[in-house]
Amino acid sequence: MEISPARGDWVPDACTLPTAEQPIRVAEFDRFFARSVRGVRRSGPTRLALSLAPDAEPAARDLAARESRCCSFFTFDFTTDDDGPVMSVGVPAAHVAVLDAFAARVESTIGGTR
Repeated sequence: MEISPARGDWVPDACTLPTAEQPIRVAEFDRFFARSVRGVRRSGPTRLALSLAPDAEPAARDLAARESRCCSFFTFDFTTDDDGPVMSVGVPAAHVAVLDAFAARVESTIGGTR
């Protein structure tokens, strides 16, 4: 599996989203990260937890549902902790490199682990 920097750093070859739409989706994630993610935590090699702003869960669920349709190896779960909503992102072990790149994109967009 390859991850192409030209396709947004974390868009894997397994993605079925049309190539022309991939930069738009990456930009959507970047906006979501910048506006809605308050913190990021790696809970294991195949799991990432994003702490969200209180009003961000509907947008997160929409984005997660659309991403799951084109990158079916992603799993998205939603919970709430003392700080608010949490979006957990998971991948099978074969796609850890994709999650690594995804996490790096989140951290770079929000300025590190807040």
